[in-house]
Amino acid sequence: MGIKVDRLILRHIRMPLVHFFETSFGRTHERDIILVEAIAGEISGWGEVTAGENPFYNEEWTGSVWPLLIDYVAPRVLQHEFASPADVSARTSHIRGHKMAQGGVEAAIWDLQARLANEPLYKAIGGGAHLEIPCGVSIGIQDSVEQLLEKIETEVTAGYQRIKMKIGPGWDVDVVRRVRERFPSIKLMADANSAYTLADLEHLKKLDEFYLMMIEQPLAHDDIIDHAKLQRALETPICLDECIRTPHHAEQAIEMGACRIINIKLGRMGGFTPSKRLHDICRAANIPVWCGGMLESGIGRAHNIALSTLPNFVLPGDVSASKRYWKRDIISPAVEVSAGGTITVPQGPGFGYEIDADYLDSLVVRREMLR
Repeated sequence: MGIKVDRLILRHIRMPLVHFFETSFGRTHERDIILVEAIAGEISGWGEVTAGENPFYNEEWTGSVWPLLIDYVAPRVLQHEFASPADVSARTSHIRGHKMAQGGVEAAIWDLQARLANEPLYKAIGGGAHLEIPCGVSIGIQDSVEQLLEKIETEVTAGYQRIKMKIGPGWDVDVVRRVRERFPSIKLMADANSAYTLADLEHLKKLDEFYLMMIEQPLAHDDIIDHAKLQRALETPICLDECIRTPHHAEQAIEMGACRIINIKLGRMGGFTPSKRLHDICRAANIPVWCGGMLESGIGRAHNIALSTLPNFVLPGDVSASKRYWKRDIISPAVEVSAGGTITVPQGPGFGYEIDADYLDSLVVRREMLR
């Protein structure tokens, strides 16, 4: 069954975080998020553009997404007859970069297709190998080590299966040592968000003593070659994130031995179709993957749940409960995590949750309908 989108509605919303989230890029107190509603007849599918408020993770930010969607993505999607949502990314792929903007629309059309077919999104994309998703949490840089330890204690008590802590120069080896002394047996990883260079190799080797699951993207956001050099020097697996923006980047990284794990982010890859290609490449090469997060609202979180049902998502991802970030989410019910640190995959049509329309409307900063 083909699919044609009649209208796109863009919404820019602003959501305050329960607690600030800090990485090597800086500190975030609230999220500006672009939502995409794709409509065919009377049925709507929803997507989320996962770009941040500033162009620090990659070149995209909420201010750049809005005109790009209006001027470039929407005209190539509206009223076009697609045989399948799998064809959407090819329709916009000649737009250089800006994968998150493209991916938000592509994800909305996948959700629309699933709702038209009255099936769960995970089935529409070919998932379903996991119907309970193992969950980890990402904890940002804190004001003190004691504050970090308290947060980790809270999340471990809540049942989360893996702790990811952000690191950066001045907040790395000694802090990880304190964490390991307090929590000797938890699954622990460190995310550097490109804060280091090869000049820090000897310093980074000190992290080997803490038996981490992985160190995520320690070097430059666009580098693969230096990561290969660093991985040869480390016992700890390197996980690549920012520099894997296409399936071919993964093929290059795997061939060079630049990593042993890859983080798949739906927005960074440009949607479900390229994310699935990346998943399949990693699976064939015996490279495990996990689903990364970008402080998404419930819509993006629900998409991450669907993605995580693919078979090679064997490590706990950053798919956690809504309440970790939001006093109130824009979906109903909110995403919840069991005492065992898992999320049960919803079985309703599309991404499986309802939109809390009244609350969503209260958060809208600007809105645009495109026909």
